[in-house]
Formats: sequence, C-alpha cells, structure tokens
Amino acid sequence: MQIKLQKVVPVPLKDKIELRNSDVWNVEQTFSSNDWVKIKAPSGTGKTTLIHILYKLRFDFSGTIFWDNENCINITENKLAQYRQQKMSVIFQDLRLFQNLTAQENIELNRVLQKPYYESSVIQSMAEQLGVAHVLQQRAGLCSYGEQQRICIIRALVQPFEILLMDEPFSHLDNNNISIAANLIAEECKKRNAGFVLTDLDEDTHFNYTQKISL
Repeated sequence: MQIKLQKVVPVPLKDKIELRNSDVWNVEQTFSSNDWVKIKAPSGTGKTTLIHILYKLRFDFSGTIFWDNENCINITENKLAQYRQQKMSVIFQDLRLFQNLTAQENIELNRVLQKPYYESSVIQSMAEQLGVAHVLQQRAGLCSYGEQQRICIIRALVQPFEILLMDEPFSHLDNNNISIAANLIAEECKKRNAGFVLTDLDEDTHFNYTQKISL
C-alpha cells in the first residue's frame, strides 16, 4: 500500500504551518509498505490530526491524499472498510477501547470482524509477551492506562495490515515495556513486509527507521 500527500494542510493549523517548515504539511510526501517512518513533532503541531487524516477520520484539510493512487475522496464506504480490514491498522493515542468490555473482547472484536488473521491463541501469546495476560478477562476500563495501551497494541497487530499507523503508542510505558512492545511490532511488520508511520514527541531508537522526518 502507498499513501501519498499532496500539499495537505489541516484547516485548524493553517496559520501555524505557514510560519515554519514541515516535511509533511504543505509538501509532497509518500508513505509506503516498505517504509518505517518516525515523525517527530512537539505538542500542538498535528500529530494526532495527521494519523486521523491518513486513516480517513478527518476531512478538514486542504490538499489531496491518495491511497494506492486513488483520491481518498472517491473511495467508497465498502472499499474504505476493506482497506481498514486488510491494509491499514492503527494504534490511537486516545486508545478507543470499549471500557465495559474485557480486554480480550476488545481485541477479539478486531480479529473476528473479518476473516481471522491469527488464531485466538496468538492473543494470549502476545499478552504474555507484553505482560498483560493477567488482565485479559478484566474490563478494559479497570485496567491502568499502560495496560490499556498494550492491549491496543495487540488489537492492532492481530489483524492484517500493510501499513501500521501509530500515534504516540508508548506514551505510558516504561523503557523495559517499550523495548518489548517495539520488538513485537517490528517482528509483526517484518512477517508481513509491512511499513509503519509513528508519531512521537522525542527522538528514540526503538526501531531501525528507514526515515525520520519532522511535522
């Protein structure tokens, strides 16, 4: 999969963007399934906005976005669903878990809404690796934020994808848990020959990035 941005500028950030240089906003930029991209940016510069625009959740921008050379505006609801089930996965900064469902139920929803990519047993294996197996049967709303963040990582990894979008995916994890989670994500991306776009506040060495850019 390829995502191409042509002169994209979010309407709420228009005045700020015009005052500085960006490797993403108001230029031509391409993300593809062989890229591991880190986007570093301070707060308020549009990291979450970018992830939402790339995933086609926001439309308040000028410019054009192409998915595999097709203008996003023209993508039908059925095709959008296919992309989100087969080609794109996402780890939201605000998690978007169903608080009254168990952690496992939240993950299973993503797995069974389509032809399962993995057996259910893989959830247990990933949860053990990330240290959250003990909360799988607990309501998500009762889990700590760090536990919820790891549940969201598993949820994103149990479905097919060619590009993984990640918005500050490790913000509530300590260094040890970040290392474990990053290794799992890298392993899954390599299995699928998939790429990712990761936004964060600071420099890091969590992955062997193919590209580091600023927002």
